[in-house]
Amino acid sequence: MVIASIDLKDGHVVQLKNGKDLVLQRDDADALISDFNTFGEVAVIDLDQALRNTDAKGNTKNTALLKTLLRRGNVRVGGGIRDVKKARELISLGAEKVIIGSAAWNPEPKAGESILNTAFLEEVNKAIGKQRVIISVDAIKGKIAVKGWTETVDISLIDGAKEAEKYCSELLFTCVEKEGCMQGTDMDAVRALRGAVKCRVVAAGGVNSLEQVTELEKMGCDVQLGMALYTGKVSLQDSFINCLNWEKTGDLLPVIAQSPAGEVLMMGYANREAFAKSFETGKLTFYSRTRNALWTKGETSGHFLELIKMRADCDRDTVLATVIPHGGVCHTGSWTCFGSEPDEKSSLERLYGTIAERFANPRPGSYTATLDAKRVREKVMEEAEELCDDAESKDEVIWEAADLLYFVSVLMYKEGVDWQDVYNELDRRHKEK
Repeated sequence: MVIASIDLKDGHVVQLKNGKDLVLQRDDADALISDFNTFGEVAVIDLDQALRNTDAKGNTKNTALLKTLLRRGNVRVGGGIRDVKKARELISLGAEKVIIGSAAWNPEPKAGESILNTAFLEEVNKAIGKQRVIISVDAIKGKIAVKGWTETVDISLIDGAKEAEKYCSELLFTCVEKEGCMQGTDMDAVRALRGAVKCRVVAAGGVNSLEQVTELEKMGCDVQLGMALYTGKVSLQDSFINCLNWEKTGDLLPVIAQSPAGEVLMMGYANREAFAKSFETGKLTFYSRTRNALWTKGETSGHFLELIKMRADCDRDTVLATVIPHGGVCHTGSWTCFGSEPDEKSSLERLYGTIAERFANPRPGSYTATLDAKRVREKVMEEAEELCDDAESKDEVIWEAADLLYFVSVLMYKEGVDWQDVYNELDRRHKEK
């Protein structure tokens, strides 16, 4: 599958030729990551950090922007990660994986020494886990490139990769000579790398066509794309569809629809045209095996499934679609096809959505709509006191806790905070430890 890349330099999204010459610059990172995340993982790279263009606190002109992107999708982040503290911080801020470059290598190993900076890599593995670590095996003329691709070390790509996979879940290979040149990547080098290691391999640098993306997928490699996406040479939509395992499944693949909270809603089948229509309309579309025709969920009922993102499984023969359901999903009227309840299950998100709707469209007699900032804070303190001082039985604790959560949700809404913001902060605290 394709991993879209957002390279940052001087606070802008850029694309560089051979890692040096500016070819493209734009300032729509938020829109880019929203689009890219629909189709797969996103790599965010701080080029200034890689080149050590930092201030006294170790920040770059990209730091603030990078932090805003880390929880906007399934993000991996790279560029100048040289210590465990930085790796742990990025994970706590929302990155799913970190890409270790120059710091992974021992540039001048003495006799008997490893070509890797094993002490550092072992420390990183211990701090954040091997599964969260990606090691760059970028190469120039077959030698590992370091220091923002400005130097090489006397370590071959294959030798370096074999050692590196002991400390990571995947390898990111960039053919530096091809990077940004739109001339195709070094397929022989990728093939040799794929044959030398067992871990996941992501190829980058020069990939310039859908055909090459598809060939790399069949080889067992993912592709990280930059220039080809920004220039329109390769479409993420077409890449996603082409990388699915049609040879194994035939014309139809199962698609599982789930809510953002992870609740399984339904399962159907899709062909190439159904996937294309889902991406183009933003509404989940299937292929009806009984009618032999495309059908967009909600065409007659209005209960459509708003597409957030799609992810293929490891075998590329099943797709998970994250959607926002607009009404009951099952034809029986139930909220999901795997239950009989007519309404969405209660959750903090559902409570928050109801509160937001009450303020946006006040109904006569709505208590929620009468709560101003001062009153809701008073109610939070009042309900917290009742929970702590008055609730003695289990039922009383449940009752008072429900009241407290309601008023806390109203306060959060008035302050522009949602429950995902709170979950993110809890996640950050968990990952810091």
